[in-house]
Amino acid sequence: MKELVRCRPCGFVIEADKLGDVCPACGMPRKVFEPYRERVSANRKTILAFDLHPIAIHLSQTFVVLIPIMILLKMIFPDFYPEVIFNVLIFAITIFPFTLILAIISGVIDGLTRFKTLLSPLLKIKIIFSTLILILSAVVFFFAKYDNYGFDTLLLSLASLACAVRLGLWGKKLLEVILPGTYPLKRGNKTKKSESQKLTEKDISPN
Repeated sequence: MKELVRCRPCGFVIEADKLGDVCPACGMPRKVFEPYRERVSANRKTILAFDLHPIAIHLSQTFVVLIPIMILLKMIFPDFYPEVIFNVLIFAITIFPFTLILAIISGVIDGLTRFKTLLSPLLKIKIIFSTLILILSAVVFFFAKYDNYGFDTLLLSLASLACAVRLGLWGKKLLEVILPGTYPLKRGNKTKKSESQKLTEKDISPN
């Protein structure tokens, strides 16, 4: 296993043999680094390294921002490439719910891998708001053509954008949080804990 070191001021972790004269993240000198032992299992790190949720989130964020912009362009500049704007708007509204479904599925995978639960307070809030955005996107999808992609559709899309911004702020706080240890191995009704979990429990025990 390669030796890891961590920057004390900013927490950046890097392989010791790849560290230069300064921290790549904050620019502090090499001497501020300390030895670091990874306490997350290799399987979990591999899953998180795919960045499935951040990628899916960025995809959905593209459309949640694009939809109100296209509607405003359509309203304010009706003669500015009207067919292009209208087609892009229809495409964005149609694809948006599917990108949200991908984001939710990847979020569930990320939550279970990172926290081993979906029942923590912040994760519950994220699930509620994700569901709300999905509902709003479905309403926009079915309602927009009757509204002719007008003011009501704009309000619904702005509501989706507001929820997405709030979700992003919560997600930012959780991005670097990973519970230590590995998944427990379930055998029948008993759960066998890994050595890393035992070490973790020992580390946090008041005794």
